[in-house]
Amino acid sequence: MSHYAVINPATGETLSEYPDITDGELETAIESAYEAYTDWSRVVPVADRAALIARVAELHNERREALAEIIVREMGKPVDQALGEVDFAVAIYQYYADNGAAFLADEKIELSEGDGSAFVRRSGLGVLLGIMPWNFPYYQVARFAGPNIVAGNTILLKHAPQCPESAAAIAQIFDDAEAELGAHDSVYVNIYASNEQAATIVADRRVQGVSVTGSERAGAAVAELAGKNLKKVVLELGGSDPFILLSTDDLDAAVQDAVNARLDNNGQSCNAAKRFIVIDDLYEQFAEKFTALFTAAQPADPFAEGTVLGPLSSAAATERLEEQLGRAVSQGATVLASGTPSGNFFPPAVLADVTADMDAYREEFFGPVAALYRVSSEAEAVKLANDTPFGLGSYVYTTDDEQALRIADAIDAGMVWINIVLGDAAELPFGGVKRSGSGREMGRFAMEEFVNKKLIRIA
Repeated sequence: MSHYAVINPATGETLSEYPDITDGELETAIESAYEAYTDWSRVVPVADRAALIARVAELHNERREALAEIIVREMGKPVDQALGEVDFAVAIYQYYADNGAAFLADEKIELSEGDGSAFVRRSGLGVLLGIMPWNFPYYQVARFAGPNIVAGNTILLKHAPQCPESAAAIAQIFDDAEAELGAHDSVYVNIYASNEQAATIVADRRVQGVSVTGSERAGAAVAELAGKNLKKVVLELGGSDPFILLSTDDLDAAVQDAVNARLDNNGQSCNAAKRFIVIDDLYEQFAEKFTALFTAAQPADPFAEGTVLGPLSSAAATERLEEQLGRAVSQGATVLASGTPSGNFFPPAVLADVTADMDAYREEFFGPVAALYRVSSEAEAVKLANDTPFGLGSYVYTTDDEQALRIADAIDAGMVWINIVLGDAAELPFGGVKRSGSGREMGRFAMEEFVNKKLIRIA
């Protein structure tokens, strides 16, 4: 059986398989991306690089429905959300097509003494390896490939083994855009590589950096290889984001936001709200309303319009979440709501009374499981929010503007969302701290990660 296969999580049926790349084909892929880099970075003007990404955006939009259907089959994303993901990828590519040249503009430095001038000129580093996850097959690639191709880098893209069809669709879009615009045909190269082959790529002298979005284990393994080989690395890993509710003028709206923040992408999002930390005087009402609304979203056919919760991405994901939930209960957590999974269709579950001596207190639940916590003060809420190995995103709901900013300053996370969820946008930087990773994607900061900031001093 091939390492890369489309297994429909709604049915368990293997729909297609894709052959792994051979070592010889991998060498050809690396060399072609390496040969493309010199011209792409140093000969092709940034306007032409941006034009390629603009055309990639257009082709995503033109093929929107077909692209969405692919990822519903691959990982069970509800079709409405799949269409939304394609639209977000379009926005990201277009953002860098529109703004890339300005982000790469020379930066003048005022000299403290002496004559002449000095400035920093940004240019690509070389060939980059992207190791991408299954949960957002288009969006994740867009936020890595878009800025880096405009910057002058070339890309080797290793997608998740369960996403070979969307990987092929993205590669075809780049191939078509390159052909239409007369660009080098190896600016973006898709590779169905094994983990062992990925290690070979990281070590290759022609490759200058690697970006990983995935699990802590994958990130640690790649970071070790990158460090050993002195390669730049960007990591976007797991999260157990807190949702802190201290005050509200509209509890129903806050509850709806909390549910939306947990159920997005079938609960399989690194920056989903996973721990709900609620002040004493709102806790009982919140727990009752949240549990009712959360469990009303029962898993259904991901191809059906209006489905909010589809199946988990795979049998392995279902088994993992069942095991975690069962362990939490055996260690003393209170179950406010749960159901019995059917295949990979996993009903929402709500836990309470999770304590620091339980595994569930610091684990990431990657699926529709929410944990509720009661606190008596702002200080206790912040302490609990920070008592996690992760530090990706966080959500703060309060009617007190000063309190909101105090908490934002105090939380150990790469992102703080105040009175809003699902607010990601192409211009907003994305990334975390602690075991959630390092580096930033999206926004202007994405174009700072893999560029040579070259000082030029003129006498």
